Amino acid sequence: MALLNKIFKKPRKEDAPAKKEAAKKPAKPKKEPAKIAVAETEKPEAQKPEAKKPAVEVVRESQAGIFISPHTAEKAIAAQRLNKYVFKVGPKADKISIAREAKKKYGVKVLSVNIVNLPAKIRRIGKTSGYKSGYKKAIITLAEGQTIEFKNK
Repeated sequence: MALLNKIFKKPRKEDAPAKKEAAKKPAKPKKEPAKIAVAETEKPEAQKPEAKKPAVEVVRESQAGIFISPHTAEKAIAAQRLNKYVFKVGPKADKISIAREAKKKYGVKVLSVNIVNLPAKIRRIGKTSGYKSGYKKAIITLAEGQTIEFKNK
């Protein structure tokens, strides 16, 4: 190990403070960034024209994308007796937009909307495995005496 100590000399404790003081240089004063002069010809903030607001209300999702189709499973058809109708809806649809669209499209009074997000499921055919895509469905509860008639395909 003595050979390595000769190659990588460690400074002695006596010499270390003297070298540190010699290594220190006087600090240079920091330069301040130059300030940019503002031209007086620019218009003040109050005189600039404001951007116009859009006249049309922004819709989150296209109206055709909210309701995809009525869900016609056995359990969904049985729920119609309780004034609950089940629809497959778009992935970005929320409760408020679903209620608005149901009122607009079918002319009914909506009491409540429940949303169920169904995940994708793995399906196999022989060796090949894939996914059955997931979807979102909405359960719409209508007021007493209200009904929705579906068109037959």
